[in-house]
Amino acid sequence: MAPIISIKSLSKTYGNGFTALDHVSFDIEEGEILALLGPNGAGKTTLISIICGMTNPSGGQVTVSGHDVVRDFRKTRAEIGLVPQELTTDMFETVFNTVSFSRGLHGKKPDPAYIEQVLKDLSLYDKRNNALRELSGGMKRRVLIAKALSHEPRILFLDEPTAGVDVALRKDMWQLVERLRKTGVTIILTTHYIEEAQEIADRVGVINRGKLLLVEEKDTLMRKLGRKQLTIDLLGRIEAIPESLSGFSLSLGEGGDQLIYDYELGSGDGDIARLLSAIDAAGLRFDDVSTRQTSLEDIFVSLIGETA
Repeated sequence: MAPIISIKSLSKTYGNGFTALDHVSFDIEEGEILALLGPNGAGKTTLISIICGMTNPSGGQVTVSGHDVVRDFRKTRAEIGLVPQELTTDMFETVFNTVSFSRGLHGKKPDPAYIEQVLKDLSLYDKRNNALRELSGGMKRRVLIAKALSHEPRILFLDEPTAGVDVALRKDMWQLVERLRKTGVTIILTTHYIEEAQEIADRVGVINRGKLLLVEEKDTLMRKLGRKQLTIDLLGRIEAIPESLSGFSLSLGEGGDQLIYDYELGSGDGDIARLLSAIDAAGLRFDDVSTRQTSLEDIFVSLIGETA
């Protein structure tokens, strides 16, 4: 099956000479959730703006459902819903009219029943007759999502959707994302909450300084770059690791009362059992053992650090 979005050698250089995107290439599959991670200024929003037809590329090509985003703007934009970072709408208009108007802008016939269902899904139905200026920040964010869904898009972009919102809205939003995925909607999100990407994404892309560092299945990425750390609390302090333990990847904790063992995910328990036996044979006694697994955030920080 052809990808729903195909990005080939995409570049964007602004008039002042700043390169926001530098020959970025990857595909997005229909029905997947892709989390796009990167620090501020990495190029995430520029990439989304080009795919959504709001910014023209300096080079390369983007197609949506086989249509070029520049030549076939109307066709590609009709496929896409966008939830931007900033609220840009009429503060004096009602919620229902705002969402309905957005549907009309995309050439869709009026469908009050559909709009009502979207508002119910986002817990906005009780506020449908309120002006936007009367809503809280979290409710305004929900309106942005409703606007993006108003024309029944096949692709939904969420650009930092949970920045500055409360925990309840974040939970509601991810439940909605999961429901949309089940209906076949393709979802691309940028987020600073990396634990959210780890929770819901199928694949993860990392971008920095306009360059795409990787796009990988989340589980594969965790297996390839993830590690585990075993911490062994000793009964007493030592000055150095005994020579008999030199065959293990051990380091000594700062206080001299911990041994720290780093190993790759997927390593068998046999390695740990041999280590513990070797520690005992070296005459060291311990009273506790704990493990810590590398998170997606650890991997992200490591990747960004390598390209800083």
